[in-house]
Amino acid sequence: MNAVELLAQESPVARVLVDDPWWLVLGKAVVVFGFLVVVTLFNIWFERRVVAFMQMRVGPNRVGPAGVLQGLADGVKLALKEDIVPRAADRVVFVLAPVISAIPAFLAFAVIPFGPQVSVLGEETALQLTDLPVAVLYVLAVASVGIYGIVLAGWSSGSTYPLLGGLRSSAQMISYEVAMSLSFAAVFLYAGSMSTSQIVAAQERLWFAVALLPSFVVYLVAMVGETNRAPFDLPEAEGELVGGFHTEYSSLKFALFFLAEYINMVTVSALATTLFLGGWRAPWPISLWDGANSGWWPVLWFLAKVLALIFVFKLGWKVLIPVSLLWIVLVATVRALRNQGVDTQRVLVLGAGVLAAVILLSFVYDIFAARKEKRAAAGGSALAGRPREFDPMAGGFPVPPLPGQQLPPVPRRNRTKTATAVAADPVRTVDQEGSGA
Repeated sequence: MNAVELLAQESPVARVLVDDPWWLVLGKAVVVFGFLVVVTLFNIWFERRVVAFMQMRVGPNRVGPAGVLQGLADGVKLALKEDIVPRAADRVVFVLAPVISAIPAFLAFAVIPFGPQVSVLGEETALQLTDLPVAVLYVLAVASVGIYGIVLAGWSSGSTYPLLGGLRSSAQMISYEVAMSLSFAAVFLYAGSMSTSQIVAAQERLWFAVALLPSFVVYLVAMVGETNRAPFDLPEAEGELVGGFHTEYSSLKFALFFLAEYINMVTVSALATTLFLGGWRAPWPISLWDGANSGWWPVLWFLAKVLALIFVFKLGWKVLIPVSLLWIVLVATVRALRNQGVDTQRVLVLGAGVLAAVILLSFVYDIFAARKEKRAAAGGSALAGRPREFDPMAGGFPVPPLPGQQLPPVPRRNRTKTATAVAADPVRTVDQEGSGA
């Protein structure tokens, strides 16, 4: 595609942003950077207070009013910790890995629109750092670069656990990135553009979260998996008493990974707001007010939506990719029928009913399949006469029996004899057992 075609696809917002003076562009960049750092400090406090409320605890309440400065105190503590580099680590890559993870987290926010056109010191500009005809693809590309930081961090540490954690984290992020990308396809079909400002403009009457509900649900779950947040934080392997790919990191290097994770939470929430929740446009019934979508008010609506998405960062789902592919086929079919003059409302209702029926039947099938397997296992146990015996000490350590296994029976006579001996002379009995007598 040549430059003329790219210029033809540019949005009105992009044409306005081209005329921004250098000081305005620099000021926007500083504001975006400061916003992401401040909202990270807020997220640390917000998350801990919400989790404490869910678990009937108090949460941070010592540093600052209601503990709001706890995130700042944590940052100072990390900066003052000793910076340790393992002896077997590749020092250059070990230092660059957290930087590679943190920088893309900031860059992805460059194409997110905060609001409409406003006047800043006499200059007409849009509340957006920049806009591209392929802005959403730019966000996906930048997010993909951040995965390299995770892989390199695990590899450069010179330890087995970080390497395994890096591989698991990167595999999870790549797999959920596929589902996330597929959920965007329906948005592109409806908006007719990949520009973030154009997508927001296309939601003037109806948010895509309503028109493209399956895509919105898929994206909500994929964004949690993409950021390695609970319940998708298994690659960190807390059960193995390690932290995943950043096990060997400390001080400011660990803080960069921590910062990248929380900024990515804000980025994916802002992207969901832009693509599915109308961006900076006011929600109903506030949208009935004539001045709701002009001036600086839209910044408030945008921030409220982003914080609401961060609050609901707790979802789980399966079969995201098949659902995304099926939904894209349905949306493309409806658009093609609409272009041919067919009543698409009836087709859409029929398609939604068929999709709901398929999902319901899949759940019913899973239930009956699980019951069938349970009956087969019970029948096999009955034919065997009794559960298969096993040696709990075969591997050198005592292990509990698995389903279908049973501990070997202990003769009642031996149990009675041992109990009587312990009651008579516990010290002598223990000495005999320890000496093999």
